Amino acid sequence: MNSPIKKWHEVVATQDHELLKSILSENVVFYSPVVFTPQKGRDITYLYLMAAAQVFNNKSFNYTKEIINKNHATLEFELIIDGIEINGIDLITWNEDGLIIEFKVFIRPLQGVNVIHSMMQNMLKSFSKN
Repeated sequence: MNSPIKKWHEVVATQDHELLKSILSENVVFYSPVVFTPQKGRDITYLYLMAAAQVFNNKSFNYTKEIINKNHATLEFELIIDGIEINGIDLITWNEDGLIIEFKVFIRPLQGVNVIHSMMQNMLKSFSKN
């Protein structure tokens, strides 16, 4: 099985957006913790993950636990934004070609969801202006 998780960690560490694009399936579905509707397709998923990379890109971000099986991974993370300790998980599923087909993000506590929501809105607005 061709797991993209090593490449995902590289994307997080290096902010390599081309590598990110290369591990996303054309039909990937992204589930945001703050948007009700699933985001379908590589372009919109790429946009959300680029925005998240900017928001989460601080020295406190750290993956703390990892569970990987055949084509699924659960990556638990922690970070601090504006003094709020945030805990969450990325649930990632990939196909036999090693391309991510589903990416779900869960975040807690509510104050963390609220601050992430606000920051993501601002980041997505700035991307749409470019």
